[in-house]
Amino acid sequence: MITPTPPIVEIRNLYKSYLRGSQKVPVLEDITLEVAEGEFLALMGPSGSGKSTLLNLIAGIDSPDSGLLKVGGVEVSALSEGELAAWRAAHVGFIFQFYNLIPVLTAFENVELPLLLTPLSARERREHVDLALRLVKLEDRMDHRPGQLSGGQQQRVAIARALITDPTLLVADEPTGDLDRDSAEDVLALIDRLNQEFGKTVIMVTHDPRAAEKARVTRHLEKGLLDDVPV
Repeated sequence: MITPTPPIVEIRNLYKSYLRGSQKVPVLEDITLEVAEGEFLALMGPSGSGKSTLLNLIAGIDSPDSGLLKVGGVEVSALSEGELAAWRAAHVGFIFQFYNLIPVLTAFENVELPLLLTPLSARERREHVDLALRLVKLEDRMDHRPGQLSGGQQQRVAIARALITDPTLLVADEPTGDLDRDSAEDVLALIDRLNQEFGKTVIMVTHDPRAAEKARVTRHLEKGLLDDVPV
């Protein structure tokens, strides 16, 4: 008998709210979700639906009020702040809408940043960064600073940085939201390749139906509630 592979992300009855003054405002209500290893999931929904909050919870940036949240078998919702920071560094690669690159650093130095927290030698770090920049086809731009790169090139640097520690999850929050159509297509093609060829599990928040078409599964959030049926 074949034992089914456990999901890489397992969420059960998750709730999240924020305080607005003295008022408690619910953001996510009774969310249950599983994401298989190697999946490419798009989370869609209108502004304020809770999709970015859900992504941040999965990535360990924020903590739920209650409910179970496991990633790779680790109960992320039970980790302390210090444990959570170490877990994020080892297991999550972030791709943001506005790249979050450091302007005074070169592309090489921006990609290298996460490796400075590892025991790798300078030579080993260079080998890793060279490989990541070749993967995103920016090896000829490694000495350029963000201001010398186009938006699409900056996002590819950000993707290389997200990949550099070989994370369990790639999480992308509106990764094409600040790009023109051609650059967006290039970035989506790269994320799709990372999923299909390299088996990376990708969870992407987007409001763009064209971006969501790259995903294998799409789920919709509306006023903090997740739809029952994957698309």
